[in-house]
Amino acid sequence: MGYALAAEAARRGALVELVSGPTHLSPPAGARLHRVESAAQMRDAVLRLAPEAAAVLKAAAVADYRPARSSAHKIRKEEADALQITLERTDDILAELGRSRGARPGERGSLPILVGFAAETDLAETRGREKLRSKGLDLIVVNPVNAPDAGFEVDTNRALLLSADGGRTEIGLTTKAALARTVLDRVEALLAGLADPRRPATAAPPG
Repeated sequence: MGYALAAEAARRGALVELVSGPTHLSPPAGARLHRVESAAQMRDAVLRLAPEAAAVLKAAAVADYRPARSSAHKIRKEEADALQITLERTDDILAELGRSRGARPGERGSLPILVGFAAETDLAETRGREKLRSKGLDLIVVNPVNAPDAGFEVDTNRALLLSADGGRTEIGLTTKAALARTVLDRVEALLAGLADPRRPATAAPPG
């Protein structure tokens, strides 16, 4: 989904910075690729690039937990009869962005526009609205990942778009490319609203 968003944004003339974990996909033409291998590396890359962006779209499925300790060498079975792995939380990149922009979603001066994605299996709208609020997002795209034709490792998707102003739009089964067009239409509308001449002007770099 992230690659579909990057491709559509580049097609519309945006300067696209694509932060990507390991994948077999080829980067879209016109997008500058930043490869990462861990949640920590993704956080560093996103926080470095975000201040120069007009919008950040976080479609990556970042693991919520990681091993608290790692070993530089193979752990052999002779070293222990049992192995216990302790996990710790990874950083919530999108929530950190939401806290750092210092203004309410949808208001001038609260760049970048923040768009999140939520993979849900139940209570999709309830959980989606809670994430929209708690992370300080302008828009969230909720994906029902318990359907075989949506979510991961397929070219199609279903979605529920929830916005900070209370808006709600259901998107039936469609291609990820078509969903990317719908999401980018919303982002363009949000950016146009921030450019409303009746609001205080604040310079924002393209991105």
